[in-house]
Amino acid sequence: MFYLTELGNRLKEAREAKGLSLEDLQELTKIQKRYLIGIEEGNYSMMPGKFYVRAFIKQYCEAVGLDSEEIFEQYKSEIPSVYSEELPEQLSRVQSRKTIPAGDSKVVEMLPKILAAVLVIGAAVLIWVLVLNYMSNPDNDDKKDAKQSDVVDYNKSEDFNKEEKNADQKQNEEKSDSSDKKTEDDTAVKEEKEEQNLAVTSSNGKNSTYELKNTDTFKLKVTSKGSPWVGIKNGEGKLLFQGTIEKDKSQEIDFTNEKEAVINIGRAYETEIYVNDEKLEYSISPTEVNTQLVTIQFTKAE
Repeated sequence: MFYLTELGNRLKEAREAKGLSLEDLQELTKIQKRYLIGIEEGNYSMMPGKFYVRAFIKQYCEAVGLDSEEIFEQYKSEIPSVYSEELPEQLSRVQSRKTIPAGDSKVVEMLPKILAAVLVIGAAVLIWVLVLNYMSNPDNDDKKDAKQSDVVDYNKSEDFNKEEKNADQKQNEEKSDSSDKKTEDDTAVKEEKEEQNLAVTSSNGKNSTYELKNTDTFKLKVTSKGSPWVGIKNGEGKLLFQGTIEKDKSQEIDFTNEKEAVINIGRAYETEIYVNDEKLEYSISPTEVNTQLVTIQFTKAE
């Protein structure tokens, strides 16, 4: 028989303070209930490996509002250490840093000097070419003056025509003002008619349902003000996103071709939901009910 360790007691108290059962925590973290019980009892031998022990504890902490790094430091004597050879195969293949061979590093160090030398040589060649070109064409200034005089004479002959064109253009602009104003008014009326409608249709416990109408697009954005755990599915139950969203970060998904979006939120008071840039107002107070399941049913405009 296993008894609650100091870490287990700390985690369980935080969970109960949030009003979460083990079933609620299992739904939030997607960690099997038996592993959650093992964490609270300190029964790490039942886990798949030491890496998973630390990963499960980290997810547990985030779900109940504890700082995982602080917990790892405070209870490091209870939590198994993880070495690189114990990581799952798919994680051990990821290299967080690429080392540069010694020979290549010398080339990298010399690269700025090489580029500077190339720029200096290029500038010198350009100046030399310009000087040669100028010396070989001394009559350029005379030709330039002759061309400018031709332009002046041409411009004088065009002045009268320009005045007539400006007068005609002014009359046309005055005539088009009224039609443009009418077009703008029609556009404003059309846009007003096409404004989307997002309204709550039902709310019970931690579940709330909204209906999105009068629009042909459905772009969902979930923004974090802390570090909430969020899961997002479509109407067929397909998981499109699951995990913790870091502070001031967002998760965006286009549901235009879907009929429904289901958002499972661990800390509603740290989470904002936007539908086509319109902020969704919670029908259930997020400070009173932390864990919420929000469903948005989409009826595309014809």
